[in-house]
Amino acid sequence: MQLEITCLDKIDKTAREFIGQMGNHTIFAFYGKMGAGKTTFIKAVCRELGVEDNVNSPSFAIINEYRSTAIAKPIYHFDFYRIKKIEEVFDLGYEEYFYSDALCFIEWPEIIEELLPEEAKKITITENSDGSRTIVL
Repeated sequence: MQLEITCLDKIDKTAREFIGQMGNHTIFAFYGKMGAGKTTFIKAVCRELGVEDNVNSPSFAIINEYRSTAIAKPIYHFDFYRIKKIEEVFDLGYEEYFYSDALCFIEWPEIIEELLPEEAKKITITENSDGSRTIVL
């Protein structure tokens, strides 16, 4: 499946479409180059899921936790860009998050790919030459 973000004004509509395609999946691995819009899209998805907290990249914290007014389970937002060794992810206790039935949105999953559960949904975000984004599920 493919979704398009033609401009930032339409990102919430695309986020709703994405949520409609999530099904029973709980782990979403977002692939894309720096600046492709991974964090911006995750912010929009969280907003549409009823997160009222400020959603931002967990670049330095590695993980942020959000609560939603629309769903009972927590949402975990990971950014593994700064991870240098896989042992750092073990120290975070990644299993507690990935196997908790909480929603997990993961940026830079290629760094920890060997630890991703088999059922993780891989999402690719690509910036097009006209500035729009293509999201492939």
